[in-house]
Amino acid sequence: MTNLEDLTPTGELRAAINLGNPVLAGGTPAEPAGVTVDLAREIAARLGVPVRFSCFDAARKSYQAMAAGDADICFLAVEPAREADVAFTPPYVLIEGVFAVPVDSALTTVADVDRDGVRIGVNRGSAYDLFLTRTLAHATLVRGDEGVDVFREQGLEAAAGIRQPMTAYVAAHPDVRLVDEAFMTIRQAVGTRRDRRPATVRFLAATVEELKASGFVADALRRSGQSPTLVAPAASLDSTA
Repeated sequence: MTNLEDLTPTGELRAAINLGNPVLAGGTPAEPAGVTVDLAREIAARLGVPVRFSCFDAARKSYQAMAAGDADICFLAVEPAREADVAFTPPYVLIEGVFAVPVDSALTTVADVDRDGVRIGVNRGSAYDLFLTRTLAHATLVRGDEGVDVFREQGLEAAAGIRQPMTAYVAAHPDVRLVDEAFMTIRQAVGTRRDRRPATVRFLAATVEELKASGFVADALRRSGQSPTLVAPAASLDSTA
């Protein structure tokens, strides 16, 4: 079986796109755009097949589509909870998870946020939800479709999210400020089903590394209004993401 047959059994590359992360994708389900859309199109072009996008508003839904066999590739953060079902390439982009708190809050560091009695709003099933679930020692998580909405509605002590949209949120809401220190680095990678042939996963990994090195990923970020400095460093193809 070739990489083409293994990765695209339907004759097209089915790509799950998360429109809920504006760093990675934007636009509409009918006309998505962004670095993940550009990556999917380039992978399909190299395979010589058309691409079909399935767009979702949350990472957990992209993950579920991949786990159910309804997508051939996805674009998700590398997290242990996902690796039972998804084989990841090295990351193509690194983004940061940060906290927002009320402007008059006494919480000023990541360590301050992880204290008894602190409640943190998170997007259910997001990379930072998964990370905080396994790393918090004292604070508790309150999950919803949008972490900042839960934070507002329930008067929580903090909200967790991705730096870029959280920075925009804080700029629009002067009663909220960022805890500038990142609590995690989110490694965004291309994923496919765990039962793919090793050669297929190596093809995806090599493609990602080539597109990083050539400037393709940086250019895609720039076109979508994101900083090209988010491109992940080169990775050894002998290592796992």
